[in-house]
Amino acid sequence: MRNPLPDWNTKQVRAIRYGVALLLLAYLLCLPRRLFDVPYATVVTDRHGELLGARIAADGQWRFPPTDTAPDKFARCLVAFEDRYFYLHNGINPVAILRAFVQNVRAGHIVSGGSTITMQTIRLSRGERRTVGEKLIEIILASRLECRYSKREILALYAAHAPFGGNVVGVEAAAWRYFGHASAELSWAEAATLAVLPNAPSMIHLSRNREALLRKRNRLLRDLRRRGVIDDTDYELALGEALPAEPLPLPGVAPHLVADFCRTHPGERIVSTIDKGMQTQVERLMAQWHAEFLQQDIRDMAAIIVDVRTARVLVYCGNTRFDEHQPGSQVDIIRAPRSTGSILKPLLYCAALQDGDILPRTLLPDIPINVNGFAPQNFNLQFEGAVPASEVIARSLNVPSVVLLRRYGVPKFHDYLRRAGFTTLTRPASHYGLSLILGGAEATLWDVTAAYVDMARCLRDLPRSPLILTADEKVGKASPYAFTPGAVWLTFQAIKEVNRPEDIDWRTIPSMQTIAWKTGTSYGFRDAWAVGVTPRYAVGVWVGNASGEGRPGLVGARTAGPVLFDLFNLLPSAAWFEMPGNGALVDAEVCRRSGCLKGRFCDESDVVSVCPNGLRTEPCPYHVRVNLTPDGRYRVYENCLSEGSAVPADWFVLPPAWEWYYRRGHPE
Repeated sequence: MRNPLPDWNTKQVRAIRYGVALLLLAYLLCLPRRLFDVPYATVVTDRHGELLGARIAADGQWRFPPTDTAPDKFARCLVAFEDRYFYLHNGINPVAILRAFVQNVRAGHIVSGGSTITMQTIRLSRGERRTVGEKLIEIILASRLECRYSKREILALYAAHAPFGGNVVGVEAAAWRYFGHASAELSWAEAATLAVLPNAPSMIHLSRNREALLRKRNRLLRDLRRRGVIDDTDYELALGEALPAEPLPLPGVAPHLVADFCRTHPGERIVSTIDKGMQTQVERLMAQWHAEFLQQDIRDMAAIIVDVRTARVLVYCGNTRFDEHQPGSQVDIIRAPRSTGSILKPLLYCAALQDGDILPRTLLPDIPINVNGFAPQNFNLQFEGAVPASEVIARSLNVPSVVLLRRYGVPKFHDYLRRAGFTTLTRPASHYGLSLILGGAEATLWDVTAAYVDMARCLRDLPRSPLILTADEKVGKASPYAFTPGAVWLTFQAIKEVNRPEDIDWRTIPSMQTIAWKTGTSYGFRDAWAVGVTPRYAVGVWVGNASGEGRPGLVGARTAGPVLFDLFNLLPSAAWFEMPGNGALVDAEVCRRSGCLKGRFCDESDVVSVCPNGLRTEPCPYHVRVNLTPDGRYRVYENCLSEGSAVPADWFVLPPAWEWYYRRGHPE
């Protein structure tokens, strides 16, 4: 008797089995791993998701990078207009396909495709002509797409790649280009307008066939009301909204930062740390100052504001404008190396304090010097003989600063600056020499501001951190600070006493916040700097010409300084730093006149706070015991008079060159 069951071992059956397996494998692998292989625009938002700016994709399309979800109102409008059974089918709607077939046969040409949103997503990814064969491929790939992605993800893919007329692709780009805000903020009328546009973007245009577009939009709104998606009030309000007149320009906030991200993160969506509201205020203020500086032929300026508590950059103004027709306007000054002028002097003071080379009020010589042909001059071309170190920094005196650098050591200070984060000191210390403290080196506004942020964070006992520009930026293991809290405290105490640009005594006004700040002016009046810090914010400002052209009025205290304080006036005030504890500072008795540790013959002294290493400094060498004649008129050697006739006295005696200049300002 013959076996009625088939022999599954025959060649034909095995071939069928292999064929089915291959078809199943082909079905599983038919969908590309990356469905859309297209370039995207570079999109930069602020820390709250507000758009700062964007750069068009490489293929000339405004196509924003896709997000995880489609905007809720747009998704509801789209499903109601394109595919009301979207949540019920598995990518294919046989009823819709059959209805489209009948309509096409009756019309004699294609009037409807019967495509679901899933099938349209496949068509957008393939970009092929609409044929029967292509429709079959879309059906197969659509069913596979439903296996890989959720309905929410499919809607997001469609929303990110649907055409919206011209070179606008994706609902996010369309929302900004047509309505000037994010897709999440679309009204029902706006969402309905965008939902009907991809249906025939070449036929319905915002500047042509507006009546047809309006009819389609309103028909969709009526359908939404009938289905209970919107109520009568929303419906009436939506009908009253006009269609947009023409595409709008995208926001152009922080253009230099956006351009930088375009170079480093092309085609990505970057969430920055910028605060758009604060950035806009600062750009408005910078534009006002720019108009004033233009009268002096000073064309460029930059500013950066950092939150000290988080090291996040809140404001980034790389220049006052971003105009391709204006030379230098596209230069990002924040990242450009420029001559430092006097901006590094507080760092030298801080280094010398923490290493015990000086005490806060140690006298430094302010006399004519010449070191191998290098003869620095003070800005006022005057000499004072001897000046306390803290006053040298507060008044930005050049000659005593050079003397201090010579005493501290150029190689040592060069290494200190590198540890403090200055990345532009690429040459050996011998290349810069003593001019290092007067602008002989270059630094960026980014590095200068970061150094002062470091100082403030060190004083607040916060871990060291680089400046942060993106919300997801990963910060590695922190390196140790170059500073000590005690030295930073003493440095800030010195530079908070600097006279401000206003013609008022700021200390007498309670509402004026305390700011540690410093200006700098490079040789030839090419660069004007100002940097200021409070426990909450650090602000850096640069003013000048990107071309390097100098101007007579380009002085830090007269240009960058006023801008600095205008920027601080935009920021909330903060209480001053607390004095550091844990042995960061110790008490020392110092000579009132020399600022050195009290010596045997010092007649007046004060107890002040110093860095621990300061206790190792030499006692006052300027107070000495001398012998006078009984009438006190002449100084004599003790062995010149008979025994007991010499009268001892304690005098303050400076070296002769110091004394000659010092006496003019201190007759006593």
